[in-house]
Amino acid sequence: MNLHNAPSPVTSKPEELVPSRYALRIGEIDVLVVSDGVLPLPTTMLAHNAAPADRAAWLNGMFLPPDAFDWALNAVMVRSGDKTILIDAGLGSDPDLHLPRAGQLIKRLEAAGIDLASVTDLVLTHMHMDHVGGLLVDGVKERLRKDLRIHVAAAEVKFWEAPDFSRVSMPPGFPDALRAAAKQFVKEYGAQLRQFDEEHEVAPGVVVRRTGGHTPGHSVVRVASGGDALTFAGDAVFAVGFDQPEWHNGFEHDPEEAARVRIRLLRELANTGELLVATHMPFPSVGHVAVAGDAFRWVPVFWDY
Repeated sequence: MNLHNAPSPVTSKPEELVPSRYALRIGEIDVLVVSDGVLPLPTTMLAHNAAPADRAAWLNGMFLPPDAFDWALNAVMVRSGDKTILIDAGLGSDPDLHLPRAGQLIKRLEAAGIDLASVTDLVLTHMHMDHVGGLLVDGVKERLRKDLRIHVAAAEVKFWEAPDFSRVSMPPGFPDALRAAAKQFVKEYGAQLRQFDEEHEVAPGVVVRRTGGHTPGHSVVRVASGGDALTFAGDAVFAVGFDQPEWHNGFEHDPEEAARVRIRLLRELANTGELLVATHMPFPSVGHVAVAGDAFRWVPVFWDY
């Protein structure tokens, strides 16, 4: 499988006008960022601890609508040696939440020429439904390898046995949907879980590390080869988190710890200069982090055609 030159299937339907995959190479490792679509959510989710006027000013400065906007939803494919690794699995389908523009990952992997049976490993940054739901879609499990290894922090699995939603600020319906998706995922794939405590090497140059914060077992994945490096930050970083790293996202189960994790990670990335990709940064979300006074600055890479 060549992620850079994956063939497009013959189809009578027109190609998508907006690109949904972006390939890059980290040393000897192939990386493909794939869009699962977008999630329309209230803008209050960006910062429920911020003054409404401050949040409105940030949105206005970013030319974003004041009440609701589309959050990107990205996953990553990695090819290292003989392993093909999917990092997070997208939303799947939850019609009760009316999110029809997400849940596109499986068909977009197919459009990139990637056979689900070729995936040897799945890494979960955490077990929110927009990271596990793609594997709960009817018919997907049957197309996966029987020996698929699913890597997730032990603290994450433990958390979802009795999840605490007392400090989140989510739209109605989301807590119940999140509980149900995590419970179903463990039921369907529990025998394939490979739990780790703090850090685990999934393949040469591909290391998953628990950060906590967003959820107790939230993790990031670092890909490093030949002097190049990229960190997939999952939900540790959102678009507003560079300018306002201490603003609390509505999906964070421990908002104060999530802010500490975010600041620590952004400082690390600004120091090393390595690439960052994140779940809810605008697609393809590939860029660098720079220090800007007491906060940070996002520097997107120039698209490489």
